[in-house]
This record gives sequence, C-alpha cells and structure tokens, in this order.
Amino acid sequence: MSKPFIRPDVQALLDNLAAVPGPKLHEVEPAVARQMMRAGRDLLDVPVGDLAVIRDLSIPGPAGAIPARLYDARDARAPGPLLVYFHGGGFVLGDLDSHEPLCAEIARVLDMPVIAVDYRLAPENIWPAAPDDCEAAARWIATNPAEIGRVATGLVLAGDSAGGTLTIVTTLALRDDPAALPVLAQWPIYPAPDPTGTYRSYREFMNGYFLEEGAMNWFHTSYAADYDHWRASPLKANHAGTPPTLVVTASLDPLRDAGRAYAAALVRAGVPTTYREAVGNVHGFLNMRNAIPSSEGDLAGCLAALKAIIVEAEANRVMMEAAE
Repeated sequence: MSKPFIRPDVQALLDNLAAVPGPKLHEVEPAVARQMMRAGRDLLDVPVGDLAVIRDLSIPGPAGAIPARLYDARDARAPGPLLVYFHGGGFVLGDLDSHEPLCAEIARVLDMPVIAVDYRLAPENIWPAAPDDCEAAARWIATNPAEIGRVATGLVLAGDSAGGTLTIVTTLALRDDPAALPVLAQWPIYPAPDPTGTYRSYREFMNGYFLEEGAMNWFHTSYAADYDHWRASPLKANHAGTPPTLVVTASLDPLRDAGRAYAAALVRAGVPTTYREAVGNVHGFLNMRNAIPSSEGDLAGCLAALKAIIVEAEANRVMMEAAE
C-alpha cells in the first residue's frame, strides 16, 4: 500500500513530536496532562488576536455552575444567530483557554457571538456528565438571559473531536425536545460518532499520526460511557430532522471514516449536509494553526461553508415565522 499524502508542514510537526522526550499525555495523570496541554497551546496554536468582547459567564448546570466564555467582534449587535462551541480533548482534556484562539477566530470571521462551554471532564465526572452539561448550557443560552447581553434568533452548535460528538448529541436532544430557540445548523469537527465501530482509517492511522491508539483507549476508559446508547454513540440514532450540517474530517485521522459514515447517514436521512475533508492533515488541526500553517486555509474554507449554511437557515427561519 502506498503511503498517504502528508502535507510538508504536517510531516514536520509529526517529526518534531516524535523527537520530544518524556511521557505522552495519556501516560500521565489527567491533571498533569491538562497542564501539558495548556503549556503547549502557544507553541501549536496562533495568538487569540483582538476582539471587542471576551467575557466569562457562569451557566447553571445539573451539578453546579458551568463555566462559559462569550466572544464577539462587536460590543453590541442586532438580534441574530449565536454559535455555541464545545471543546475537544477526548472528554478528559481541554477547557476554555485551550480553544480560545479558535473561538475568537470563529467570532471574527462569522461576525456573530460565540459562547464556549466548559463541560465537566472525565474521569472525575464520567458519562453522561458531559452531554448533560452541554444540553443544559444550550438550553440556558437559548433563553437569552440578560447575562449574555445578546439577543439570539437561533443557535448554531459546533465542536471538535469529543466536542464534535457532543455537538451531535446536543443537536439530537434539542431536536427531540426543542429549546426556546431553534438549532439552525450544526458543525461537528472530526467527531467520534461511533467510538466502537471498526473502520479502515482506524487501522491505518492509529499510530504515528498525532491521535494514537493509546490516547483513544485512555479517553474511552476514562469516559466510561455506555457505547450502546446514542448519547455516547450518536451514529446509532435516527437522524431525520437534524438541522443543516457541516461535517469536517482530516484524511490522516483514525476518526475519519466514522465522520464519513455520519455524513452518509445524514444524507440518507434527507438532511442538508456539507462534507469537507482536510486532505493530508491530522486530527486536531484547527488547534494547531501555528504548527500547521496550512490549516489556516482549512479553517477559512470551513467558515465560508458554514456561513452560507447559517445565512440560508436563518432566512428559512424568518420565512417560516412570517408564514405562521
């Protein structure tokens, strides 16, 4: 079998990571791994950049306050869509700071408010703590409380990796039991919708391509989910009625084929679906735009596609309201 295409900047990153001495994230305690992830952000990712509003929020949750953060390119704005972001990290890692450069860029380019949600992490809080928090946060945001200072007309749910899976789960929950605002669209980024599935990409890329088998096993064990349940394996759900969706994968990601399978399931269910694959790139590329400069182009393409989806979905919402 021929070697898959790897971008030069991706290969350089993989070579540098292979040469780093010491334990990997999944070989240390979760608290230490989280510190390592925070320390590496500024090496892998770009600066946050200027933004009119970066403000912390506190959302009532099922087990206490859920930290969140508002990003907006404008101090004030007219009513419109609002994007809710769930960070990645295998349900074990990640926080508001780890994904701040990405959330800030989304807010700038889409010119819309973004609220990042810092759900409870495993193994301290096993499944379904994370989906419970994400659903609760989305419902609270949908009520447009004064604490946000923004009047939303609809929600766009988005997230990467574990957050991509939580995006799908939260979208399904709000489809079945609608919140105060509609979910206009969703953007799952290299999600894991079928964690126990057997896919060719898993066999091909489970070692040497950033996201490795040892880390994935650690995440699954720590999360301790019931993978027969759709809230842990959302590919098992019925997808009819899902809002317009942008699915993003990376060609060198062990999760690639599960993402492809999810996009195919949406199409079979009649869901307006856009699929983008970052060819020659690896899992996590949107948080490594300094280490993988070509990922800037991937993000720009994603946001252009998502903006078109949101504009159409918001127009459809307005027309439906006028017809009622």
